[in-house]
Amino acid sequence: MGPNPTDRGRPGTKRHLLTDAAGLPLAVSITGANVHDYKLIEELLDSVPVVKGRRGRPRNRPEKLHADKGYDFPFCRQALHRRRIKVRIARRGRDSTIRLGR
Repeated sequence: MGPNPTDRGRPGTKRHLLTDAAGLPLAVSITGANVHDYKLIEELLDSVPVVKGRRGRPRNRPEKLHADKGYDFPFCRQALHRRRIKVRIARRGRDSTIRLGR
């Protein structure tokens, strides 16, 4: 099978996926394997469609975002705070991603 292209800087693709709590996909982006995860967080957040069905102003942003260590950068946290989204990102070198989202 060979080495993983995302770990070796070789050609390949990476799927960036934003889902709701039930696992329903809300936004998808496909990039080259050498593109870092944090560079697409704003694009994914802004591409979430409006949630219809409730009275009042339609929601198009999640209340809270759970992410792995690939998104633990000040840029990501600032992008989420600007959009008033609560942050739960595993910290590099500290947190385990095993319990993320529980």
